[in-house]
Amino acid sequence: MVMMPGAPAPEPPPAGMESLYDLVLAGGPLMIPIGICSVVALAFATERWIRLRPAYLGTRAFGRTVVRAVKEQGVSPALELCAKKRSPLARILTAGLRRADAPFLDREKAVEDTAASEVRRLGSNLRPLLLVWLIAPLLGLLGTVWGMIEAFGEIALQEGIGRPDLLAAGIYQALTTTAAGLAVSIPAIVAHHYLKGRIEKFARHSEEFYRELDDHLSGGPNIAAA
Repeated sequence: MVMMPGAPAPEPPPAGMESLYDLVLAGGPLMIPIGICSVVALAFATERWIRLRPAYLGTRAFGRTVVRAVKEQGVSPALELCAKKRSPLARILTAGLRRADAPFLDREKAVEDTAASEVRRLGSNLRPLLLVWLIAPLLGLLGTVWGMIEAFGEIALQEGIGRPDLLAAGIYQALTTTAAGLAVSIPAIVAHHYLKGRIEKFARHSEEFYRELDDHLSGGPNIAAA
């Protein structure tokens, strides 16, 4: 590359800037379990995000279609719609439709049991995110303590109380693991609460559709027509 006379030379990268790889090395061996925690959190958060999409849970449009089918055609067509969909919402509505002729309390209990089972199953894979939220900061804290022990041990062995560079190296490692633990923990708990909110929203929508469905099941004429 030819430089024009008088052209300013390109600025070198700042000496203090380090790559992510350098930071991982500086953090010591405890960066390995912290890294594993990050992979686990990402994997489970992605899997739950895919599973908790409306297309998988059952859309509001589907719920309205089932309610309209019961209102206009009776129970059997609505059961056929639910059998084709095979979503959590469909299974909850099916529990009520199959007990259309049962007493209200029996039908209510069947729907509640099915809904509780579906919500529990949807939230089963959120637990690893909570574990990462709890474990990652503790690993970072352990790295902090370990780094300080190494720093003061190095000073004691080399009688380097007058050498701040020895202490600084240990503190650098300690702070690196602390930051890494928090960097993994915070997104994990944010993802957990976001995904849990999706499940709670699904539970509310399911209850709304069942209440509307139950109004038609208790009406009588449509059931007789089926």
